[in-house]
Amino acid sequence: MKLLVKFNVVLCVVFAVGFVTAGYVCNRLLQQNAKAEIMENARIMIEAAIAVRTYTATQIKPLLETQIKYSFLPQSVPAYSANSYFGQLQKKFPDYSYKEATLNPTNPINRATDWEADLVEEFRKSHDKKEIVGERDTPNGRTLFIARPMAVSSMACLSCHDTAEDAPRTMVERYGSANGFGWKLNDIVTAQIVSVPTQLVIQRARDVFKTFMFSLAAVFGILLIAINALLIFIVIRPVNRLSSMASSVSLGNSEISEFPVSGKDEIAELAQSFNRMARSLLEAMKLLRT
Repeated sequence: MKLLVKFNVVLCVVFAVGFVTAGYVCNRLLQQNAKAEIMENARIMIEAAIAVRTYTATQIKPLLETQIKYSFLPQSVPAYSANSYFGQLQKKFPDYSYKEATLNPTNPINRATDWEADLVEEFRKSHDKKEIVGERDTPNGRTLFIARPMAVSSMACLSCHDTAEDAPRTMVERYGSANGFGWKLNDIVTAQIVSVPTQLVIQRARDVFKTFMFSLAAVFGILLIAINALLIFIVIRPVNRLSSMASSVSLGNSEISEFPVSGKDEIAELAQSFNRMARSLLEAMKLLRT
């Protein structure tokens, strides 16, 4: 096997190992970063919902407390404000969603679906569980969701959700007396759920991975061509010429010229040594002939 072939085989094996290792590490890091970005987006959404709820409860609701005696204004309800806020957001980002999924809601739009009801029941069974993170397939693609429990934390909530008789008349007239009542203090009745699409971020990570791997392969290809060119012009060709001259000298050819020496590298030193050896052999052959 030629020296150049051996060198290329070793270089390709080293590159293959490095390529696979770099690809595995890069893909793993990109996927982790993508999931971290998705989680960050989801947490920002849920914290934004909490901020809207807090603002409504502390700034808006006190201003409208007397108005409820004459007409029920849903804008005074924190859940309504949070849903309205994300409703506006969904117009531009339709794949992002927010819901306060409730087992027995006053407003029917907050009624929990089957999978949401399962989350509420899981929180009710494990009161120490503060968050559930998972993924699910939707018609728009795979999404990541974060769910947090919401409990009846104060008697103020029960003023509207204890019994229909004790609830504000205007609220009952708007939503009816069949739903949203019978809540108990400290009961977990709702799961606050945000859903964030994963497809876009994951695809972005895959595109970065492909670009990185193609770039790495291109760099290797350029290095392989450059190294082969250096080997051919600096090592292989001079060694082949030295080998050809050595064969001629061994056959008694005394008409060959000396190998041209340039530089101070190992090939130049080998050429100088060869020239000295050739001169010595030629001198010895002349002495033998005489």
